[in-house]
Amino acid sequence: MRTDRHNEAPYPNAGSSQSNPFPIKISRIMNRELSIQMYSVRDEQTKDFSKTIRELAKIGFAGVELAGFGNLKSAAEVKKACDDAGLLVTGMHVPLDRMESEIQKVAEESILLGKALVILPWLAEEKRQTADDWKRIGTVLNHAGEALATHGVELAYHNHSFEFEQFDGKTGLEILFASTDPLLVKAELDVYWVQHGGYDPVEFIEKFATRLPAVHLKDMAPGAEKRFAPAGTGILNFPKILEACDKANVRWLVIEQDSCYDLQPLDAMKSAFDAIQKIPRTPR
Repeated sequence: MRTDRHNEAPYPNAGSSQSNPFPIKISRIMNRELSIQMYSVRDEQTKDFSKTIRELAKIGFAGVELAGFGNLKSAAEVKKACDDAGLLVTGMHVPLDRMESEIQKVAEESILLGKALVILPWLAEEKRQTADDWKRIGTVLNHAGEALATHGVELAYHNHSFEFEQFDGKTGLEILFASTDPLLVKAELDVYWVQHGGYDPVEFIEKFATRLPAVHLKDMAPGAEKRFAPAGTGILNFPKILEACDKANVRWLVIEQDSCYDLQPLDAMKSAFDAIQKIPRTPR
């Protein structure tokens, strides 16, 4: 994969509050401050968002990355619930149609939530059939990123494995990020889906290091089915992944599990949280 655009540093000394126009606290303690993607507990949040995040706070999570508002009605209600639970809103998944039609409202929600990272989490299949489709998505994201940047809000794209389909020798992911301004469009790499696509997550963290505010931590169980597993309990090399994230100054490590199978989602989240915290952090 071509990496010249991927490795352009958006700021000198990235990670310092003096140079970064979007300063967010970077933890330097040995225990990691972890966020959780709320899609992992989607059924629970639909029943009772506030109760769910209180349970997540008890586990030890420091933040949440939103996938809708659960049973709450507005960003303001979500912000109050998170404040009450002592959790930060680290990001919010926003569908493509909202980025195209109401980006100013998205910006307002992000600001209310503490300038949460705005993330495009998914592309429908009909939107990604050709190389030109990926270029068009790049144009949409550039416009959205520019609009958000005027409010001090960042935009990122979250990958699955369909981005690794090739078009004339280039992957969709390569075409997308070559079509976007690294100052305006960041990456939220999902390590499970990078592995699922046949690539090395550590290599991708290193390639995207200058435009990588968040990483999804998700694991793969042994076997041909490639089932999801709590982060740190499967076959991915999480010591190396976490080391690469630390070197890249990734601001938020976000636990996610798309399906928990026989485990209760909150139990799976605790298993992942505990497993990641047990991996030694290299002093810096």
